[in-house]
Formats: sequence, C-alpha cells, structure tokens
Amino acid sequence: MDKKDFFYELPKHLIAQQPIERRDGSRLMLLDRQTGAVQHKMFTDIVSLLRAGDCIVINDSKVIPARLMSENGVEFLLHERIENNRWTTLTKPGKKAQIGDELIFGGGRLKAKILDIIEGGLRTVALTHEGELEPLLEEIGEMPLPHYIEEKQTDTARYQTVYAKADDAGASVAAPTAGLHFTQELLDDIQKAGANIARVTLHVGIGTFRPVKTDDITRHEMHSEYCRISPETADLLNQTKRNGGRIIAIGTTSCRTLESRVTDSGQIQAGAGKTDIFIYPGYTFRAIDGLLTNFHLPESTLIMLVSALAGREHTLKAYEEAVREEYRFFSYGDAMLIANH
Repeated sequence: MDKKDFFYELPKHLIAQQPIERRDGSRLMLLDRQTGAVQHKMFTDIVSLLRAGDCIVINDSKVIPARLMSENGVEFLLHERIENNRWTTLTKPGKKAQIGDELIFGGGRLKAKILDIIEGGLRTVALTHEGELEPLLEEIGEMPLPHYIEEKQTDTARYQTVYAKADDAGASVAAPTAGLHFTQELLDDIQKAGANIARVTLHVGIGTFRPVKTDDITRHEMHSEYCRISPETADLLNQTKRNGGRIIAIGTTSCRTLESRVTDSGQIQAGAGKTDIFIYPGYTFRAIDGLLTNFHLPESTLIMLVSALAGREHTLKAYEEAVREEYRFFSYGDAMLIANH
C-alpha cells in the first residue's frame, strides 16, 4: 500500500490557525462507515447523535509547555519522562547538544545535561530545576504547537482539553485534538441523554509531528507511547459491549489505546504500557464502533487510521467534500464522526 494513496489537495486557507470563539461551535461532518454517506451538522448535535447506552472514550492526557529555548540557542522539546528527572528530548540543532553538554534555561532555573544520543536523534537528559517542574515550565516553556499553526497564539489554554489532568507517568507534547471541542456543559448533556463517558490515557509523543517517510506504508515504524486503561474503564466498556451499546473513541489516541488493549474476542483489558500500534486499511477493529476525529494531514498515519475504519475511498471522498464546503482543517479545525448511523 503506497503513501500517495492517501494524498488529497488542501488549500492553505482551510488550515485553522486559531481556535473558534466557542469550543463546541465547530462544524461536524457525519460519515457513515458502511455507505460513505455524508451529512453536515454542528458539533453540539453530537448529543442527539449518540444513543442511550453508548460510551464515548476520552484521552485525559495533559499537554505541557514542553518547548524551550536554551541560552545557547538550542531548541529543546521535552518528549517523554523515563523516570524521576530523566527525559528523552528532541533538540535542534543537534550539534549543540552533545553527550556531556549542559543546556541552561530560564536564567539557570532549569538545566539539562545530555546523557546519551538514542534512536531517531533523540537525547536522554537529566534535568535539574528550581521547585516543581510543571509550574516552572508554565513560566519559561511554550506549548509545542504543530508546524502548520503559523499565527501567534493568544490563548494557549485552548490547546488543552477541559478534562486534561496531570499524571505522574508523563504528559503529552501535542493535544489529543478531537477532545478540544468539548465543554464541560456538553459532556454533562451527553451523560444526561443516557450515554456514558470513559477515560483512558495516552501521552502523545513526537511521532505526531513526524511524516511517513517510506513509500510503502507497511514499512513505517511508529514511535511508542505510554497508554493506560483503568479497571473501572475496562469494566464500563465491556459492559457497554455486552449491553449492545457502541464504543465511540474521541480521537485517534483513544482509538489506538483501546485497540492496543483488546483481545481477539473483543474484551478490553485494563493495564498500562507502551504502544506502537499502526492502524491502516486492512486492520480489523475489535474495540471501537465509531470515531470522532478532526481532519488530518495528507499522507499521515492519522488519515490512514481513519481510512482503515471508514474505507479509503469513502474517506477521501468525504475529505474532498470537506474542502468544497470549506471545513476548517487540522488541530483547531472542525470534526468528523465516523460510525454506523
């Protein structure tokens, strides 16, 4: 299967540069995964589109201001906490971050010693810092927004879901953007209508920013990311299946978490660990029945995942219609709900 099979033309003006005024004010495209039929709705319509007994699954990982600039001009992106004060990081330019070097940030309030250079040019570093790390990053770091967001952001809180929470196991360097559409009021309305909400955690890594470089997509290797499903979530999801409800993943990260921890018979298992699951057409879904997601970059692993669920032809036709109807694309853009309607 070739990477170019997942290409589509996107006018640059459709790439959303700022979040819209209301989180839940986006448009929502419905895509029937069986027929490919498309309907146009508003995001708040999701309350009526869910059925009593359905369960939506949100990723509650929190994005940290992980992008830093050292005093000698090295751009530094915290990637993943290994343990305690040891992290993997992405640095640019790498020649200024060699083993043994110490980088200084925020007037010396944060220091990073380069311990090792590992796969993909990542560095292992040891951090020393004044006080707690997260409040310090809030002061001296920046949100690691995707490269296609070129405008300066005035409200970085909008690049965070309303249900994100801190986690000792790590944090994300990119938002699970399908969740950005939800307000707490909308979540309350969903539960009042009889649908359930379950939480999982997947800490989004730098693989989000990295393109597929192999023409044959089956040779692409995903970076591993930490994910976790609690016993309570697993019980709720398995009960949903037994009762005939649908499991709707909110975002590709929730989808990948669930599909990483499901048995061949469809039982979702609690637990934590790393996943490097790569979902593309031909994959058999065992955990989810539907997916709420934003519109993704051409030739990305994310549009490949969507194509696995809805079919490549249905997906590309829906994207063509989204372009004609001038939907807003990518992280701050509009949403698509893929399910059997």
